[in-house]
Amino acid sequence: MIKVRVAAFSISLDGYGAGPDQSLENPLGVRGMELHGWAFPTRTFQTMFGKDDGETGVDESFAARSFENVGAWILGRNMFGPVRGPWPDESWRGWWGDEPPYHVPVFVLTHHARPPLDMQGGTTFHFVTDGLEAALDRAKAAAGGRDVRIGGGVATIRGYLQSKLIDEMHLALSPVLLGTGEALFAGLDLPRLGYACRERVEGERATHLLIARDG
Repeated sequence: MIKVRVAAFSISLDGYGAGPDQSLENPLGVRGMELHGWAFPTRTFQTMFGKDDGETGVDESFAARSFENVGAWILGRNMFGPVRGPWPDESWRGWWGDEPPYHVPVFVLTHHARPPLDMQGGTTFHFVTDGLEAALDRAKAAAGGRDVRIGGGVATIRGYLQSKLIDEMHLALSPVLLGTGEALFAGLDLPRLGYACRERVEGERATHLLIARDG
């Protein structure tokens, strides 16, 4: 059965999934990179940057699990790039260089159409203009029976949570206070939506929480 899931999504102790003032210089917002301090030393993420080493342990276990059995991704437009409004041209090809870390179809939510973008390593970006559910339908069809991972950002995850379309969510609670930014749960009543915390595991640099929806 295909799961729709969030994995390895970092939040601060005060509930922010990104810092304020996202820009080309600060794609995760001011101080947003601090949320991911648990992930960068792991073997999984070091390998993504072409290195052969990296830490093992609890944090690495969750980082590795986040990529398992993923057949397609969904991203909000901000997760693809800092360009706003209509695409001025097709020169922006994502944050990750010629070979993004996805290696499967990726569906980018946007209000502005753009042709699919084929990248090295098996990633193809598809730009979806007709909403969350349409993107999810296309991602499930492309996933080949594997899971669909909702990669973020905060607004995208909130939209899928509000629609009760996420089955499972792994959050990495980082020991960071941002004070401001994009609040993941503001105004959401997760118990009313059917979600509960099913697992809590202490890692080396973060606390890992598994939140799932009944049924």
